[in-house]
Amino acid sequence: MFTDKANKIFQEVIEKYHEMDNVDQPFTNPYDSDTQLIEHLLYRKCWIDTVQWHYEDIVRDPNIDPIAGLKLKRLIDASNQDRTDTVEYIDSYFLEKYKDIAPKEHATINTESPAWGVDRLSILALKIYHMHEEATREDASDAHREKCQAKLDVLVEQRVDLSSAIDRFLKDIESGDKYMKVYKQMKMYNDDELNPVLRNK
Repeated sequence: MFTDKANKIFQEVIEKYHEMDNVDQPFTNPYDSDTQLIEHLLYRKCWIDTVQWHYEDIVRDPNIDPIAGLKLKRLIDASNQDRTDTVEYIDSYFLEKYKDIAPKEHATINTESPAWGVDRLSILALKIYHMHEEATREDASDAHREKCQAKLDVLVEQRVDLSSAIDRFLKDIESGDKYMKVYKQMKMYNDDELNPVLRNK
């Protein structure tokens, strides 16, 4: 199943990141973009999410220097754009893969494209990793660990359900029972012409 591969790569990414656990560490993609395109994209996608997860932790420090906080906000904005672009590259991969499949007469679409489902699966992998840390943290109280373990159980169940839904969607596309329809993200706040504050400057 596709999500078996995706979940394995996401775990690989998260473990690799936490070897150094530093948002400034260099990024190296072990998958070749020519011969292992989808693996390359999945690895890149989860790395972006993992770094941004830790950006979000840092920026919430109540004692953060305002200048450093603003710089970090800019990094988060850039990361969000990179994340969106990578999702669209993953959808392009699926569009190319299924381009010769003719949808059946009564084929339907889903509320999101395959890649946006993958986006949620990547972030879910991060939630599971960090909730597991909290559920096993030795310096936390028993009550804290029990509460986090209960949340972890739900997150793991959610990953099973989401993985199943994504695999089912891809299978339905392959059979012609569903089809992909992709809308480019039309974000306005980064555009000099669409954001009135940027336009007036």
